[in-house]
Amino acid sequence: MRIIMSVSDKSGLVEFAQGLATLGHTIYSTGGTQAALAAGGVPVHSISEITGFPEILDGRVKTLHPLVHGGLLGLRHNPAHVAQMKEHGIEPIDMVVVNLYPFLAVSGRPDARDEDVIENIDIGGPSMLRSAAKNHESVLVLVDPADYGPVLEQLKAGGVDQTTRRKLAAKAYQHTASYDTHVAAYLRDEPFPADLTVAMKKVEDLRYGENPHQQAAFYVDSPPLRARPNIATAKQLHGKALSYNNYLDLDGALACVLDYKDTAVSIIKHTNPCGLATAGDVRTAYLKAYAGDPVSAFGGIIGSNRVIDEATAREIARHFYEVVVAPGYTDEALDILRTKRDLRIMQVDFPPADSVEHPAAMGDFDFRRVSGGFLVQTLDRVTEGDVSLKVVTEREPTPQELADLMFAWLAVKHVRSNAIVLAKEQALVGVGAGQMSRVDSVEIAVRKAGDRAAGSVLASDAFFPMPDGIQAAAKGGATAIIQPGGSVKDDETIAEANKHGIAMVFTGRRHFKH
Repeated sequence: MRIIMSVSDKSGLVEFAQGLATLGHTIYSTGGTQAALAAGGVPVHSISEITGFPEILDGRVKTLHPLVHGGLLGLRHNPAHVAQMKEHGIEPIDMVVVNLYPFLAVSGRPDARDEDVIENIDIGGPSMLRSAAKNHESVLVLVDPADYGPVLEQLKAGGVDQTTRRKLAAKAYQHTASYDTHVAAYLRDEPFPADLTVAMKKVEDLRYGENPHQQAAFYVDSPPLRARPNIATAKQLHGKALSYNNYLDLDGALACVLDYKDTAVSIIKHTNPCGLATAGDVRTAYLKAYAGDPVSAFGGIIGSNRVIDEATAREIARHFYEVVVAPGYTDEALDILRTKRDLRIMQVDFPPADSVEHPAAMGDFDFRRVSGGFLVQTLDRVTEGDVSLKVVTEREPTPQELADLMFAWLAVKHVRSNAIVLAKEQALVGVGAGQMSRVDSVEIAVRKAGDRAAGSVLASDAFFPMPDGIQAAAKGGATAIIQPGGSVKDDETIAEANKHGIAMVFTGRRHFKH
């Protein structure tokens, strides 16, 4: 066989090439790959021996030549192709081993210059991959070092079967498609282009989806986001494999605590927070979060934005949870938590504050599947600095109420609409989620809070269409309300709040989470 090798990722390259050479195959290469092979003692020829033309334009043109692509695309079983190849002195090329210029690595550098990024857009590599993959019945195409060993074994056994060849061809086309996706994302300056592709990489196959009869897998953004904590880069320290539903709740648990600068702990059940609190230390925050709804906390997912210490681990270990996620654990905490056989322990890195998000990443977008397509939107990110409060009632909130209102406003965006939360002393005491009527959500939150509703504050993810929600809040004992406003009946809801001495502020921004 005649083989062309030109790779950026040189993992396992020399060993693979040595195995091919031992089988009597001839290898041609370019630039750094040729030098690496020669240094490894592999007999290697320059690509110029095929083309009869030197590499030019700083290496921009070396494999874009009819003697290369003719050798890749010519059909061995087509007499006309064979005759034309013979007429023009084109010899078949039987294998291409190529992975592309390190565009992602270069474009992801904080100090990357545009000209350096552009120079790392590969042209010849994708062209060879596509040519080889199109003619995969005759040409082997490899983009992944993980495939070197299995292919070499098949060659030693007499040849590579068509099933493997087709699989490798599909992998090559996906490789170039993902690569082009990253290049396009880097070059464009519009958030919602006319055509959009997303690059993802499978991390693992899951046991099943939301239900046992559904198949599932976990894919992560390619490249993974690294400018903020995320599930894609989480490391599992203990416990059995995560399920589809675990991942959903795990993401929600992390998202809740990331919104707070203070020490925060969340407890998630079926993607909604049943407990969430901030405090001066992790143990206190956990205990306040657990007190929010101890019944629903059973089998939940815990999130923390601080390292879990021994005291907190002892409290967590008293109850059954599916997963706990945090930026770290003390050795003593890990020893305690690992005694819980079924508890998955996840660690998520919190990058430095000055980290730069990869410019080609799609992390700022939320994708929702609908039949026949996707809905795409920017993420609902909000900080206290993004909120401009307008007091609309006769009474202004007290400093304690204001602090709790801001806590509740950050919390309510993590609850399914129609969403209502009651909070007191920087902790959730009642949650009403996913109801078709907003007043029903208020009544559920009040019922869940019980006696704790008295003196609490209420946050609503959207405006109150009727004053009945205010009435229900007042009946439960809430003293202050934060909501977007904007209803045609705002005057009536304001009047109802004044009637009960409730302080109410408008944000002008809503937090629907369907």
